[in-house]
Amino acid sequence: MYVCGSSIDQDDASVSSSQPDSNGFLSPISLLNSEKAVQELVQQPPVQGTDDHLREFSEALRTVAKALRRAAEGKAAAQAEAVEWKRKYELERERNLHLEYKDLSLREHHSDDNRIENLASQSNEGPERCCGNNGICSHEVLRDGGAKSDSKVVQDKYTRKASFKLSWCCKGEQSDQHKHDIVSFEKGNITTAERSSRQISLKWESDPQTVLILTKPNSTSVQILCAEMVRWLKEHKRMDIYVEPRVKTELLLESSDFNFVYTWKDDNEIILLHRKVDLVVTLGGDGTVLWAASMFKGPVPPVVPFSLGSLGFMTPFYSEQYKECLDSVLKGPISITLRHRLMCHVIRDAAKTEYETEEPILVLNEVTIDRGISSYLTYLECYCDNSFVTAVQGDGLILSTTSGSTAYSLAAGGSMVHPQVPGILFTPICPHSLSFRPLILPEHVSIRVQVPFNSRSHAWASFDGKDRKQLQPGDALVCSMAPWPVPTACLVDSTNDFLRSIHEGLHWNLRKTQSFDGPRDS
Repeated sequence: MYVCGSSIDQDDASVSSSQPDSNGFLSPISLLNSEKAVQELVQQPPVQGTDDHLREFSEALRTVAKALRRAAEGKAAAQAEAVEWKRKYELERERNLHLEYKDLSLREHHSDDNRIENLASQSNEGPERCCGNNGICSHEVLRDGGAKSDSKVVQDKYTRKASFKLSWCCKGEQSDQHKHDIVSFEKGNITTAERSSRQISLKWESDPQTVLILTKPNSTSVQILCAEMVRWLKEHKRMDIYVEPRVKTELLLESSDFNFVYTWKDDNEIILLHRKVDLVVTLGGDGTVLWAASMFKGPVPPVVPFSLGSLGFMTPFYSEQYKECLDSVLKGPISITLRHRLMCHVIRDAAKTEYETEEPILVLNEVTIDRGISSYLTYLECYCDNSFVTAVQGDGLILSTTSGSTAYSLAAGGSMVHPQVPGILFTPICPHSLSFRPLILPEHVSIRVQVPFNSRSHAWASFDGKDRKQLQPGDALVCSMAPWPVPTACLVDSTNDFLRSIHEGLHWNLRKTQSFDGPRDS
């Protein structure tokens, strides 16, 4: 939200044009005229001359202009605070309505809950009851109620989605307190309110039955590995397998024996995938993991990423050992990393309220605001909650997750951050200021980046390197932490995998060791 200025005009037409609209806000034209008038009065030098009355009148006008500007700034701050309180009220009301709806659903499906408890009691390992001391359990039976497709995407009967339990590895501690405010479950889906600094372990309480395999396109080696993995999972693990329509076509061209794989036809079926899939396997590099995350607009099943790319910061598993890796993952328990995503909203200048936004976009790495092909510097105003951060003048700005700290943010001078460190990276791109250094902000804040009206050109926003959108003067981009993380399986644990990735991928701090036969301190 911009700070409004007020003008001192002797002309009646100018005064009438600066009246507020029906919402209590000044129009952009009146704001521009009034602020310009105030700036002219404030910046105008004192009148030189022999007339004392004229000098006193000039100083009085300057004093009045300064007072009006301070009043306008106070009004803008009050308006911003009112908008924020309204936003909090709407969020709280929506949360209460959701809780009431969930309570009603629980009452209506009491019989299904009894069936769930029976399934849990019949588990082979006899796990402890739901909501144990070391984590939170999930036992769910899902009913698929959509229309059938040729690929048998939707089933009419009851299907049991694998239940699991997340626990915090305590390393010497006997137990841990409940973490209902950290991680919660809704029909087997992971939702977080904040991150835990401890290593998280996932234990299956019923066998996974359905797996989704996503592959890097245009790779012969990936196609061969995908066919082998699909055949092995079906023959040895008796699992239901989903693939993309492109992959199913490739498999059927190779052999008609692959007609057992499932796929989908449109985006409406993709929305329901998280209800059917117990596990996601990616065959490719970090880009394939980003693609897998982008398919799920809400909760994401656990992801097992195999490395068939160039770097592999998020792909710790080796494709040559896929049988042993999948055996270990399906048996459990496994260490996972909850990689949080940013939820981004584009608010156009024409929007009457802050709630008239475009469809939210979820990013796993970063959102970038740059100048595109324009020869002018990008001019952006940045706010953290209601506090002004800075005005960016340079090539652009990167808002990154900690998982994306080793991507574009690192190339622009940002720090490498452990993926379980809670925070949002604020990294400038080639700033026109020697003192502009990167920041790491807490994860609970909301960041607003706005293109001011006096910007020489528009800006461009890209989300994980795609979905590029133009931001005109007056448009804004609001980013906050999304409640649905991307749980990725670890080869060892999150710290070991992270350090190994920067050592092997970036050759971090790699140099020859000093010779032991050189000069020494006496």
